[in-house]
Amino acid sequence: MADRNLELQTTLVRYNNPVLVVKHVEKREPAGDVAPTKEQTGRPGSGGAVVVDSPRETEEILNCILPPKTWEEDGQLWTQTVSSTPATRQDVINLQEMLDTRLQQTQARETGICPVRRELYTQCFDELIRQVTINCTERGLLLLRVRDEIAMSLEAYETLYCSSVSFGIRKALQAQEGKEKLQEQIQQVEHEKEMLLNSISDMKIKADQAERRNAELRASEEKKHSEEIAFLKKTNAQLKAQLEGIIAPKK
Repeated sequence: MADRNLELQTTLVRYNNPVLVVKHVEKREPAGDVAPTKEQTGRPGSGGAVVVDSPRETEEILNCILPPKTWEEDGQLWTQTVSSTPATRQDVINLQEMLDTRLQQTQARETGICPVRRELYTQCFDELIRQVTINCTERGLLLLRVRDEIAMSLEAYETLYCSSVSFGIRKALQAQEGKEKLQEQIQQVEHEKEMLLNSISDMKIKADQAERRNAELRASEEKKHSEEIAFLKKTNAQLKAQLEGIIAPKK
């Protein structure tokens, strides 16, 4: 029970003391002896109707805005409702100090997304709605609409944020997969390039060897051709000389 009270004291919303809920229903008395209950007592209205007192109506509205907390402990059911005591100026100052203290104790982040800071400000806003509702019900209900609209907008932003994060993660994974594929393609192309360079180098070596062989063959053929020409010229000169020697004595 002490732990539960400590837990409830940590919230910024002011609650009444816990109340034990009686589980067993007592035997009802006869209809003629029924005493008027708190709900039945009130200001008589026109036509004999009973008008509910304003504090009771305020409590019901507060319970609709901030539902009572219920828990079970040691086989007993406990409930705790929000306080309907009007707030003073000092209460608002204390609320601000408690908010600052809780923000420091929980080490909530001052900027960015922080669930702890959001929870504390939500509790502070609920307490302000409680205080305003006690003084003016209509203003409190209007603040309730504002609170629900803000909560709905925040949920939409959270959904959009989660969707964008998921989209970003998918794109990052796709980019990583594409990067790995590109790296594999780069390695494959580099391997093919290396093979082509080796092939070009081998072909250059073969071309140089073939050019040297052709040059050697051409030089050998030219030398052989020159020797044959020289031999033929020499033979021709010898034959010419022999022919002149034969022809000369006859003259």
